[in-house]
Amino acid sequence: MKLSKLLVEMYNYLFLNYCFSLICSIKTNDKMYKFYFEKLDVWNNARVLVKEIYLVTSTFPDHELFGITNQIRRASTSITANIAEGMSRQTEKEKSRFINISFSSCVEVINFLIISNDLGFLSNKNYEQLRVKAEGITYQLNSLNKSLNKNQRGQDN
Repeated sequence: MKLSKLLVEMYNYLFLNYCFSLICSIKTNDKMYKFYFEKLDVWNNARVLVKEIYLVTSTFPDHELFGITNQIRRASTSITANIAEGMSRQTEKEKSRFINISFSSCVEVINFLIISNDLGFLSNKNYEQLRVKAEGITYQLNSLNKSLNKNQRGQDN
């Protein structure tokens, strides 16, 4: 039984890596337009975090698939999605609102990392590595938000 679960986990890991490599190869095609959000370090760092969250949660217990596994995955993808949507908005105020939502999603991910570690679903090593990455993203989002707010004040004058 344990060997079959290990094989499924290995298959999921390899499949996700394969899918991610396909996405990366498509994104780096020189003929494809690159949106502004794709050029942001914070979006790229959050994108890497999403991949790592998906990989590590593939080892979570099956009974958590619709619980904490789903919650942390959705929260992590919300970070990148809100950055992308926010950067497509017209005003600095609208952009700032979406970056704030993205920040909140990142804090939500940190919450689920803590709980996953407490429940023994996540090793201390994985917890610490993912937490450091998530905290770094919150710092980047704060900086981006401050910049947007500064620009907004300049537009209001």
